[in-house]
Amino acid sequence: MKFLKNHPFAVEAFFESSVVLTFAVPKEELIQYIPSCLELDTFQAEWAFIAVAMVKTKNLRPKGFPKMLGNDFFLLGYRIFVRYRNNAGKSLRGLYIIKSETDKRKMELLGNIFTHYKYSKTDINEFKKDNFRVIKSDKSDFEIVISDAKASNEIPCDSPFENWKDARKFAGPLPHTFTYDSIDNSVLIIQGIRQNWTPKPITVENYYFGFLNNFKFKKMILASAFEITNIPYYWKKGKIEKWD
Repeated sequence: MKFLKNHPFAVEAFFESSVVLTFAVPKEELIQYIPSCLELDTFQAEWAFIAVAMVKTKNLRPKGFPKMLGNDFFLLGYRIFVRYRNNAGKSLRGLYIIKSETDKRKMELLGNIFTHYKYSKTDINEFKKDNFRVIKSDKSDFEIVISDAKASNEIPCDSPFENWKDARKFAGPLPHTFTYDSIDNSVLIIQGIRQNWTPKPITVENYYFGFLNNFKFKKMILASAFEITNIPYYWKKGKIEKWD
């Protein structure tokens, strides 16, 4: 049944919102967390990036199925920005997923049948307090506080990016997601297709991610923070390549 994990059919969903925080880490600190078939997608040959994506999905289902058969989930993913050179010699930009969480047991079950992302169920709560929006989890030990009163067209202070144009290149979603199978020495490539992807910068007042803190990076800088809303999205059927 191993083949079921290789994303054997296309999947579609509607993104009500996707909040993404991207952190810059010196490439020397992040390289050990990706397989050798991938390389880090870097900025100025110095910085590599790890992103936290918090996505509210509606009607997630196999592509072509009626919306009434879909399900609504909150998905949380930690991803490293990478590149992969395919068998045709083309360099593909994409993501390498290191942790996945969801608010529903059903998504945990189905996600672990049809993907390699190792979903776990957690508590994810979103609420408003004064002019702030809070997304947090007690079990997963994270919290992000977003100011709805402060519109932002700027990148976070201390970001390695000089402007939003540079930051936008790493604002996702990158076109592909990669999984490496060390037993078969193969790479699973999943391509995402989206419409009207226009990220809007957000003002993050405070954040804490226990999972990221466990890495004990010597330097980790919030490089960009943005949100997109109301986006149709689908993932193509997975494609497998042998890696030499």
